Amino acid sequence: MISEMREKLGGEIEALTRELTITLPQAIAQAVEMGDLRENSEYKAALERQQFVQARLGQLHHRLNQLTQLANTETPTDRVGLGSRVTVLDLDSKETDTYVLVLAEMMDLEDGHVSFASPLGRALVDRRVGDEVELRLPRMTRRLRVTELVTIHQA
Repeated sequence: MISEMREKLGGEIEALTRELTITLPQAIAQAVEMGDLRENSEYKAALERQQFVQARLGQLHHRLNQLTQLANTETPTDRVGLGSRVTVLDLDSKETDTYVLVLAEMMDLEDGHVSFASPLGRALVDRRVGDEVELRLPRMTRRLRVTELVTIHQA
């Protein structure tokens, strides 16, 4: 799980670095050749994109550092943590759902991936099998019980 996240972040960092060092300087140079920079929309667009890419690269490097720290710290073996697959029972509707807690970049609701920082993710962190959770949402409150847990160590 962590290696997949590193790979995904690394791929985006690589693509953005290439854009920042090769593609954008070429676009800026072409825009400069067109003349008056005060009214040159291509030049302004290239500069704005350059700022965006620099900011995104900063975010990605920060997230990669966080991921390294998470990998280096001991992830619990008996409680919900990053990479855990958790099955919960809704105590009101009696329906069960299975979620995998991931970083925001890996979130995919169709695959049952839930962000570690989402309300559901925060409610499930550090819970054990049998623990009950009250999840307060804007329109309702859900009461959930953790019925099954597979941590990143067991996967």
